[in-house]
Amino acid sequence: MTVRLYDTRSQALRELDPVVPGRVGIYVCGPTVQSSPHIGHLRSALSYDVMRRWLAHSGLAVTLIRNVTDIDDKILDAAPKAGSEWWAHAYRVELEFAAAYRALGIQEPTYEPRATGHIGEMIALIGRLVEAGHAYPAEDGSGDVWFDVASWPDYGVLTRQTGDDFVAGDGEGRAKRSPRDFALWKGRKAEEPESASWPSPWGAGRPGWHIECSAMAERYLGSEFDVHGGGLDLRFPHHENELAQSTSAGSPFARLWVHNGLVTVAGQKMSKSLGNSVFAADLLGAARPVVVRYALEAAHYRSDLDHSAGSLVEAEEAVARIERFVERAVDAGAPPAPAIVPPAFAAAMDDDLGVPQALAVLHDTIRRGNQAIDAGELQAAGEALGAVRAMVGVLGIDPADPAWSAGVQDDGSREALGALVERLIEERQEARRARDFAAADRVRDELAAAGIALTDTGDGTRWSIDGR
Repeated sequence: MTVRLYDTRSQALRELDPVVPGRVGIYVCGPTVQSSPHIGHLRSALSYDVMRRWLAHSGLAVTLIRNVTDIDDKILDAAPKAGSEWWAHAYRVELEFAAAYRALGIQEPTYEPRATGHIGEMIALIGRLVEAGHAYPAEDGSGDVWFDVASWPDYGVLTRQTGDDFVAGDGEGRAKRSPRDFALWKGRKAEEPESASWPSPWGAGRPGWHIECSAMAERYLGSEFDVHGGGLDLRFPHHENELAQSTSAGSPFARLWVHNGLVTVAGQKMSKSLGNSVFAADLLGAARPVVVRYALEAAHYRSDLDHSAGSLVEAEEAVARIERFVERAVDAGAPPAPAIVPPAFAAAMDDDLGVPQALAVLHDTIRRGNQAIDAGELQAAGEALGAVRAMVGVLGIDPADPAWSAGVQDDGSREALGALVERLIEERQEARRARDFAAADRVRDELAAAGIALTDTGDGTRWSIDGR
């Protein structure tokens, strides 16, 4: 069966027809590293990890690019509040993201370009747009360069919006021809650090958010590639703007646009005002990483995922069921069988990565395997065991994978855990400075529940696992 994915642009399932036969290029919008990773970031990265694993299992050579936006308005705003230079703050948060991804078994991308490393490509792309008449420098001397939405009749094709009913742009209050126009280049403002600007033909400044992804996607995947992915919240304006600026510059760009659903918490949208944000550290302190992974990928990637404490309990039970079957089959002496996914599992994954249906096949296979063990049919039990191992391997939830081993290893897990714990320690210190001792105690208690002890010393707070 051919792999089919839901394409946002055509609003239909489409067959994956690679630009280069046998190879697939995927570009995923990665994090803007202004603050710690939360459950939504993890769910998005995990969705494309599952896609990558299935395509690779299907025999395709996959190149996955996931960028890091390390220069942005939000970063410049957050860094002083954190008492850091903007670039130091961005790097620290980037390490938190990497740690959280690694903890959940999300494979590293083929390349992970940073925006600040590709300013030259962005300036070149902006130059192409200006030359083609689709962009213009501001006339107020600010150094801004704007994309001229009116110059591109196809603007809005991704999200099926037309006319003046929507505003595509940013940078309100600075000279541009239309509210719909959006920034390609932002001239340096006097209050911004000089280190956050680069020379350009239009003056010192920095790139707009949207041009970053267009330039990096073309740099690593070419002018036309197979899949562009990201969260549903990025469809507009980010992805609409990417598509407009890339195609108007002469690049076919992405063949398929894939978007994963959002995450709610107990039925409510996450927000600072509600105080219901669930950060990576919270999740990894609440359950085993393999359980967290199972919980985040159990729903179809395009559906919204509602997180609650109950979802982790259900995921723990499901993972434990897998573990018990594997242990029973091995202890019973079931003969080894080839690790081959069942046809029904493959059909589900080929059909727009139908993980819920694939998990149903997994658990049905476990049920039949247990029945075979009970009946003394070890050959059938061995075949079920081989199929189960193949399926959990594809989904990245094999409990026997060394990556999930208890304790902290020397494979990067120590650094992963450390980045997450240090963020919580910093949060606790901020609460203590604000004399919010209840919040500070809550952080200490959450870490203690995860087996991590804090010790306050004259040189700061130290942490250890189980008091060691």
